[in-house]
Amino acid sequence: MVGTERRRPVVVLYERIVDAIHAGTYPPGSTLPSEPRLASELGVSRPALREALLLLQEDGLLSVRRGVGRTVNDRPPRRGFEYVRPLEELLGAGAPVRVRALLRTVEQPTDFTAQHLLAPVRAELRFWESLLAAEGTAAALSQEWAAPDGVLERVHPAFAAALREAAEGASMLAVLAGASRGVALGAHSAVTATLLGQRRGEQLDRPADTPAVLVTQVVRVGETPVLAAKHMLPTGAPALPVLQSN
Repeated sequence: MVGTERRRPVVVLYERIVDAIHAGTYPPGSTLPSEPRLASELGVSRPALREALLLLQEDGLLSVRRGVGRTVNDRPPRRGFEYVRPLEELLGAGAPVRVRALLRTVEQPTDFTAQHLLAPVRAELRFWESLLAAEGTAAALSQEWAAPDGVLERVHPAFAAALREAAEGASMLAVLAGASRGVALGAHSAVTATLLGQRRGEQLDRPADTPAVLVTQVVRVGETPVLAAKHMLPTGAPALPVLQSN
């Protein structure tokens, strides 16, 4: 578990409010106290509270209604998905997305994983390749690598254990998110335009020259990378929401 001393104060405040929502202190549909009162109850400054409330609003836990104030949404996200959401959750906004395991194996680092997971040359990395399908149509191809088991046991033992026990109907990122209650995850992604190519085209049942979006992603616990991924989304895949913030 990552100690609170390693996380920004606004993140700690964010999680205090999330815990209060899930505990029923501020139940779905309720209106939060005014900013001065809430800041007083939580013992924090109003600028810090305002920043945390903005993040909660961006993450879908709160809505702002003119003349009413901030209300708790009827279906707040499940704990563990506030910061990092699996691709099947993002793509599944309009229809259920099924994850089909194509490959579950262990492999040595590639240039990609050596760079993003900082894995030594002879390390063994869990590698999952999955096909995501929506309404019976292939929507995305995901390739995910976990950091070496020794690293995971040190920085996130719950994730290490969850990987060993995981069923095949979920992505590695979904397993990580589900095992991360109380663990602050940080991530960054890059988005580029490309073509599927022969092998990925066959896997996604598209021509090799089909335009696609390639999303590369690295998830960290503190400063330690624990998961790296490539997600290939061809033309015609469900829309992928992207949130940009400073």
